Amino acid sequence: MKKLCLTSIISLFFSAVAFASWQPPARPINLYDPGTEKIVDYEKYGQFKNKGTREYVYEITDRAGLSKAVGEGIYPNEISIFRDPDYRWLDQHQWLEGSHWDFVNTDYQRVCFYKWATTDEDPGVKLFYTALALEKSGLILPAIKAYYAVIVHYPFTVGWTYWKTPWYIGKVSIDKIDYLARIHPELGIKLVGAKIVVENGFDDNVNNDIVITDPGKLVFSPPEEVTPPKVDLTRHRVVGGRGKGKVRLVKYDNGHWQLLVDGEPYKIKCVAYTPNKVGLTPDNGSLVVHRDWMFADYNQNGKIDGPYDAFIDTSGNNKQEIEVEPPVGDFQLMKDMGVNTIRLYHHAYNKKLLGELYENYGIRCAVGDYLGMYTIGSGAEWYAGTDYSNPKHRENMMNSVKEMVMNCKDEPWVLIWILGNENNYGVACNAKSDPIPYYKFVNDVARWIHSVDPDHPVAICNGDVLYLDKLAENCPDVDIFGTNTYRGSYGFGRSLWENVRDVYGHPVLITEYGCPAYMHGNYTRQRMEEEQANYLKGCWEDIEYNMAGSGQGNSLGGVLFEWNDEWWKAGPPPENNPAIQERYGQFIGPFPDGWMYEEWLGVVSQANGTLSPFIRHLRKAYYVYKELWNK
Repeated sequence: MKKLCLTSIISLFFSAVAFASWQPPARPINLYDPGTEKIVDYEKYGQFKNKGTREYVYEITDRAGLSKAVGEGIYPNEISIFRDPDYRWLDQHQWLEGSHWDFVNTDYQRVCFYKWATTDEDPGVKLFYTALALEKSGLILPAIKAYYAVIVHYPFTVGWTYWKTPWYIGKVSIDKIDYLARIHPELGIKLVGAKIVVENGFDDNVNNDIVITDPGKLVFSPPEEVTPPKVDLTRHRVVGGRGKGKVRLVKYDNGHWQLLVDGEPYKIKCVAYTPNKVGLTPDNGSLVVHRDWMFADYNQNGKIDGPYDAFIDTSGNNKQEIEVEPPVGDFQLMKDMGVNTIRLYHHAYNKKLLGELYENYGIRCAVGDYLGMYTIGSGAEWYAGTDYSNPKHRENMMNSVKEMVMNCKDEPWVLIWILGNENNYGVACNAKSDPIPYYKFVNDVARWIHSVDPDHPVAICNGDVLYLDKLAENCPDVDIFGTNTYRGSYGFGRSLWENVRDVYGHPVLITEYGCPAYMHGNYTRQRMEEEQANYLKGCWEDIEYNMAGSGQGNSLGGVLFEWNDEWWKAGPPPENNPAIQERYGQFIGPFPDGWMYEEWLGVVSQANGTLSPFIRHLRKAYYVYKELWNK
């Protein structure tokens, strides 16, 4: 991994800088030189050496022949693009001026393609973003060829996320090809045998990485065989599992996992639900995020506001016309969408309300404890942070878990327990700087829960796969690998499901995934909602594809983040006013315009906030999920 390094810190697939205000002609890419081969036969033009080892390399023996085969913009063809009339015109009219990072998050993929294909950047990164421009422009076959060229030539390339964790571009290129081939079976192409393993790749130190590469091969396939048929699980034996109670996990002889509730398969279709009033914030103590909504009755009618008094502003005038916009309540709206679970991040404070949620709407709860994240439950000072080696902190956190479990374990609405919330990222705790004591403590907690509650599995909520190896070594008593993961509109990639399968062997729950319904620039509300809906659709389809019977077979479901926008989340005062829905990006990431907008993640909005916590606008994502989750 020391062979290649990235000169710029980059986000997961997107740059920090949005496209400038100028707008080049918006025409599709018309490749001057698409290449002579639909699937390039690399063995005609070079030699694969040491496949499946750390010494892997592809040596080109016929550079001219390979250049003709791959086409313009794809390594090693770096010449024909300069003969392309479109490139010449754009260059002549100075549309390609500026940093290549400024071209990533734009609708003008034609310009982005030519800029990235001719820029001076790490060659693996350059080739990946060239492929991304082709993909986003709809040229799927050239994009697949370009992604595969990354795997062949630059599998060792590493970039960095905004959070300074490694981003392995070769592995993501495999994920991209798998995804594109699956959603475009008409191309009749699939990738077989490709695998990149990064030993020691679950920390943030790339100097200890050992990269083992087998590029596999792109092959022609009948469209009906691009995606393997779904496995009939009735033909497979149950060979193991976790738990023996009413909620349990079973493992089949093909390695697939399934969650059973009262003996029946259960897909976790979950949303994070915190419908708090606009204007309140934990930063000044006016809001306790995880509990206040369970008791709020601002209109003093004896009903909890969000669950029962929320209404749909069908007229869009930010008023309630009671005759045509009666209260319907979030619980009913969630049931209509197909939700079967909500995630409670820290305890269940209103058991009566949650009992009604289950009895009247059929929705269960994934009940959690922050386990010292944000110092909640540990008794630590914020700036010192929770110390997982501190006996007093451990005692406080264990007592917090005991209170949660003993209070709720016999309730019919409890589905699973979730420990933590991406504690391994180290916000107000030392789980990132000293992860082993943290994961050992998680295991101690899980073991105790099992001793008193055999009916509900225990999940950890990790941040992506950071420290997955250390988690696997120290958390044998945890049943489910949960992960808050935001990777892009293609979902999570084969690499995530394979990593957990190969390293930990436990089933996976995506404990958070989401996309903002806002983009910076001159975009319509309709366009922004479409981008959010398409992103979230891709995420669920990946989750569902990898459930028992298909894909890697270890997915249990996911937690959509989130139900409604929360206006306090962009940061503490004075930068953030909780009474205003902020429109500045908090950090770069794989989102529609390259930025995360923390206050725009809901599949329903709170309109202009004046009738919060009652008013709801249903975004397009709501209706997309209503179709997906009610199949």
